[in-house]
Amino acid sequence: MKNVVLIIAFNSFRDEEYADPKIVFEQAGVKVTTASTQLGTATGKLGLKTKVDITIDQLNISEYDAVLFVGGSGSYDLYENKTCHKIAKDTAAQGKVLGAICAAPGILAHAGVLKGKKATMFDDTGVLAKFGATYTGNSVEVDGKIVTATGPDTAKDWAEAILNEQL
Repeated sequence: MKNVVLIIAFNSFRDEEYADPKIVFEQAGVKVTTASTQLGTATGKLGLKTKVDITIDQLNISEYDAVLFVGGSGSYDLYENKTCHKIAKDTAAQGKVLGAICAAPGILAHAGVLKGKKATMFDDTGVLAKFGATYTGNSVEVDGKIVTATGPDTAKDWAEAILNEQL
């Protein structure tokens, strides 16, 4: 069985970007773990509540086939999070699938793992270019083992791209 971890902000993650991929993965027989900055019940921007299985500082990359960052306004709080940066760098270094959707590709950009890569996100705010990535504007972008997407409307497509092309 494949294992993925969805990393969410404890508050204001984007509900569909978490729930839709989780359903896609589970229907494909993939085990999904939810990680955040603290344990307890995380709350999405639209009110979805979900249990956090592990904290990001407990995350062992070697246990997962894919590490995926969920967007939403709460993900901006993770842009400068050193633990998230280490997770992104370690995931890329181990050749695992690394994904981010909506605003979350900014986390990967700040971590330095998008330099020289094609990527997309909800809006071209310049954050990708600032850190050396090429913003494509595509709804889903796959560059090697890095899979990025634009937002809630592309959440299922993002998950399917991860499944079909990477896992």
